[in-house]
Amino acid sequence: MSAEFIVETSARHVHVTQEALEVLFGKGATLTKKKDLSQPGQFACEERVEVVGPKKSLANVSILGPVRSANQVELSATDARSIGIAAPIRESGDVAGSGACKLVGPCGEVELSEGVIVAKRHIHLTPADAEELGVKDKDVVWVKIDTDGRKAILGDVVCRVSDKFARAMHIDTDEANAISAHPGLTGTIYKA
Repeated sequence: MSAEFIVETSARHVHVTQEALEVLFGKGATLTKKKDLSQPGQFACEERVEVVGPKKSLANVSILGPVRSANQVELSATDARSIGIAAPIRESGDVAGSGACKLVGPCGEVELSEGVIVAKRHIHLTPADAEELGVKDKDVVWVKIDTDGRKAILGDVVCRVSDKFARAMHIDTDEANAISAHPGLTGTIYKA
């Protein structure tokens, strides 16, 4: 096994509860899989929503499935600022006291009093991957990424370990643009 891992760009997206899905898309609505994502069981959906902030909105934002126990909107810092939302940098699921927005679908609207975050950089690892790389769940590491003309070392990368994960690092579109990320890009832990 190599110490490298793929570095993927996680574009703006929304996670919804079944209740929110039915408000947005109608009673009995289900998510329609468009394509599988790198993490087992996760998928991009055909369904899209508008994310409305105080200044303006972002149209056609993808929903990721399956449905979740809480609503969450993940934006880049640039996206959040552009629509007027103060979104903290957080790990997925840590939405207490985060940004507010409105989600608009073809059948209705859902007001979120919290749930908008800028996702903290992270690496998904299996327990075997973590052992091989010498890290454990919640460790914060530095990652070296070799792109053509924009090599970078990114800090504050959280290691997330579960037997439900597949080895991959996720960065948002701001970070991807800053380092000229491309499909197939890999990284290595520089300093744990």
